[in-house]
Amino acid sequence: MAVNLVNTKISTQVLNFQPGGSPASFDVTVVNESDQFASFQIEIIAAGGGESLGTNWYSIKPAVSAKNPPGDSTKFEVTITNTPVVGFIGKMNLIVRIFSLELRDEDRQLLRLIVEAGVGAVPMQVELPIREFTTQPQGTIEIPVRVFNPSQLPASVSLKPMGLKPQWFINGDEKLLSVPPGNKAETSFLCQLPIAEEVPSQAYPFTIEANYPNGLPSSSREGIVNVTPAGFVDFQCTPEKQQIPASRPWLPQLKVNYTTYQLECKNHSNLQQKVSIEVKEDEENKRKCFWEVHPEFVEVNPGESKTLQLLISKRRQWLGQKQKRAFKVKAIVPDNRVNINDENQYLQLIIHPILHPWLQMGLGCLLLYLLWYISWLNPDNPFFGHRDAVTFVQFNGVGDRAVSSSQDQSIIRWNIAGFTNPLVNQDDGRMARKIGKSVRIVRYKPVGNDVVAAGLENGEIQIWDVLGWTKKPKATFSLNKADRVLGLEFSQDSHFLFSGHGSGLVVQWDLNSALLDDEKTLEKPINYKDVKFPVYTLATVGQDKQNLVIGGRYNNLVIWNFSQDKLWKIPYNPPGSQNDYIVSLNSPEYKPHLLATADNRGQITLWNMNQCLKNSNNQCQILDKWSDGHGGKAVRSVALSRDGCYLASGGDDNRVMLWSLTQAGRRISPVGQEIRKEKQRFNSVDVKVVKNKILIISGNEDNKVRLDIRDLNKNVGCKQ
Repeated sequence: MAVNLVNTKISTQVLNFQPGGSPASFDVTVVNESDQFASFQIEIIAAGGGESLGTNWYSIKPAVSAKNPPGDSTKFEVTITNTPVVGFIGKMNLIVRIFSLELRDEDRQLLRLIVEAGVGAVPMQVELPIREFTTQPQGTIEIPVRVFNPSQLPASVSLKPMGLKPQWFINGDEKLLSVPPGNKAETSFLCQLPIAEEVPSQAYPFTIEANYPNGLPSSSREGIVNVTPAGFVDFQCTPEKQQIPASRPWLPQLKVNYTTYQLECKNHSNLQQKVSIEVKEDEENKRKCFWEVHPEFVEVNPGESKTLQLLISKRRQWLGQKQKRAFKVKAIVPDNRVNINDENQYLQLIIHPILHPWLQMGLGCLLLYLLWYISWLNPDNPFFGHRDAVTFVQFNGVGDRAVSSSQDQSIIRWNIAGFTNPLVNQDDGRMARKIGKSVRIVRYKPVGNDVVAAGLENGEIQIWDVLGWTKKPKATFSLNKADRVLGLEFSQDSHFLFSGHGSGLVVQWDLNSALLDDEKTLEKPINYKDVKFPVYTLATVGQDKQNLVIGGRYNNLVIWNFSQDKLWKIPYNPPGSQNDYIVSLNSPEYKPHLLATADNRGQITLWNMNQCLKNSNNQCQILDKWSDGHGGKAVRSVALSRDGCYLASGGDDNRVMLWSLTQAGRRISPVGQEIRKEKQRFNSVDVKVVKNKILIISGNEDNKVRLDIRDLNKNVGCKQ
């Protein structure tokens, strides 16, 4: 008689189970009746059960017992979670098989399972017969889906693919299936991919999700769509034909030695492309051009367009005919799976000479004329003008000559070249060059107009003979060489010369002594006054011309009666700060009571000086005042004609203006006449009436001295 080595007891002989309800469970106790250590396992076999569920309808804990010594026992817990036979209702036998691999023995127990009608639907199972697909852009794939209903009741399920774009599905991205109990149902989704730019080459994971209307948990299966590389790159150059210079080749454009082509790359593939450019010039050209592609390469995403620039440069010849160049431009991508449309582009380049052939034809005539122009040293020659900003200009007494000074340390006498020619010509090349320091101001001596006085940046005053123009001045004198000369004024009889300095000193010099001095130096002035502010401008006023008006910083205006040695201040409105200056004064010869002032705030004022000259306690009468003549910008210079009928002004708005005045010294019109407008400011102006013409001379920051002429009959001043 065989010995049973496995002794088994189960906790019940009958077990009830209701699908959709709570799981049913029972215990199995196994005793090791052998004389060795052994482990045990359990298997449940359902009578009439198929392979549709396999072993997924029950669970066992533990799955395998530990090795137990002889006589020891192990307890297993078996839980029924689903029906062994799909859709079955009734009684069936379950065989509980207990076996040990070490003992090579088993035991079987019988259990009656009563399957009742279910209380609800059981979640269906979703299957993907094909889980991986490979296609190209614009390709079509069919995704089959299979659904199994393991419950006892028919069920409906909604299938929806997740992870792929809805617009990819031809017949919609949702399917509704009705599945009988214990059966399977199949359907499929038809999917067409878009163009290459819209579907990059990569793996697209997706999930088929099953949803139930009765609220049961959803189930799903995963798949993947692999999109392979496809598409092409468009390459285009614009324009195909260029020229240097790009426009107006008849102009001598010296610095234009290059042109640019636009190289456009548009990616119609589904991969990012790295595009570089290869350039080759026609081998027949001996004189090679230089080219550069910027950037060296571009990375173009699918559907994206990017541009590179091909810069071709070639030094142009001055003379000759136009040259033609040809280039082959090739686009290169490292990925050989993608083609390039029109990968070779052929470009043309026409290079014009700097001088157009028509200009070359006229060059000989112009060159001959230019040589003549330079060799004769004619008065219009710009090489003999000022080389730095012009600081001061003044007509002589009769208006046929003028003198100018500049920061280039020079003084030039100019010849007024006829009233029909609005130009200023240098007077026979007569000038004083490199006289020591930049010249701030230059003044004609009123009597004789044979000498001029020049005020220098280093504080020197030099007297020059404008008739002889010797290499050295007739006289040189200074009070302090560190005190720059900002203003000069002669007395009416030319006996005295007054100088205004940055330190605030106003010095009276005996000019006759200076000109008669054999040493040509004058060490001591005859008088001076310290007005306690930097002096910028001087003017003599009054019938006896014994009064010197002094203007400068803080908008100070002071009168010095040098014959009586009296000094008093004139109220000026607005009073100024340290950044405010009266920069210009002028009084007409025939109306010595009239005074014009200008400041760096743009204000021009006309004064009647009679009352304040007779009594220092009286205020000077303001005849007219305006600040909009130069757009509110600084007025650097004002000048009155000898008869006091016209006032010229120049300033930081780069304009010269002419104002017609009444007999009383007021403006006839509030709007002045614009005489000239340049690109830089005007530092000095002067005005002279000669016969039926009004002459206006001006000095500018652009190193130029200019003469403008207006018809006297069209600019009537001194109206009552």
